[in-house]
Amino acid sequence: MSPVILLLADALVAVLLAATIVTSVGLSRRIARLKADEAALRATIGELMQASGTAERAIQGLRSTLQDCDRTLAERLRTAERYAADLAEQVEAGETVMGRIMQIVETSRRAVGAPEPAREAPPPPAPAPEDRVSAAAAAAQALADRAARRLEARTGAA
Repeated sequence: MSPVILLLADALVAVLLAATIVTSVGLSRRIARLKADEAALRATIGELMQASGTAERAIQGLRSTLQDCDRTLAERLRTAERYAADLAEQVEAGETVMGRIMQIVETSRRAVGAPEPAREAPPPPAPAPEDRVSAAAAAAQALADRAARRLEARTGAA
């Protein structure tokens, strides 16, 4: 073979080798970027998993707190209903006692012969215990609604 052909063949091999090296460097950079992106993606996934775990624990805590609040509110409502019933009984007993006292006073005035004082208009009847309980329940519901709106406003702003 002639030396020119050998020289051309060697030059062609050198050019192809240089092209291969350039291509290899480019591919190496792409692989490095992909690995960096993969590491960033793995870190992001890890952070998302951690955040979702934290959110789940927070939700469980909120559910537990809500159940405690429901139990406490139910207990307080039952106590309030008992107090309302007791108060209604006491008011009724007090009215009975007042009626007896009025009868005694009227009887004693008649016996003495003193003129009867002008009667005042009887006070308006006290609201029924059921009305008080329903009013308390309505107030509790309104309070719960306001708290829910405040919570929605906070979570909407965050």
